[in-house]
Amino acid sequence: MKKLILVLICLFSLQAQAQKVDDKQAVLNLLEKQRADWNKGDVEAYMQGYWKSDSLLFVGKSGPTYGWQKTLDNYKKGYPDKAAMGFLIFGIKKVEFLTKDKAFVLGSWNVKREKDELKGYFTLLLRKINGVWKVVVDHSS
Repeated sequence: MKKLILVLICLFSLQAQAQKVDDKQAVLNLLEKQRADWNKGDVEAYMQGYWKSDSLLFVGKSGPTYGWQKTLDNYKKGYPDKAAMGFLIFGIKKVEFLTKDKAFVLGSWNVKREKDELKGYFTLLLRKINGVWKVVVDHSS
């Protein structure tokens, strides 16, 4: 009986480990898709990685913004065209799962434009909503 229990514990542990690997790849894929959409100049597609809710929280240099639409409007105002958007690079430093459906990401961002370069860091809180990872809090500086 003890051996059976140990085998079951090992199986559940392996399954949980495999799930974490799959979820980490899904989070990284989401961020890569956002980066690629940004570099195409498609801010609407970029925003699909965010939770489409009035409860979405984005914190930037101007303070907190609540809501998906308001965040999109701010992006469009700050980055009105492809030239303003430049070329985005992410440097992912850490992906940590807080629960099975919540993840924390720490990373850097760098936007190269023809005449200048912007850079900073971000922390993200993601939630798995209906089986899909979405950014629910973004603090970028």
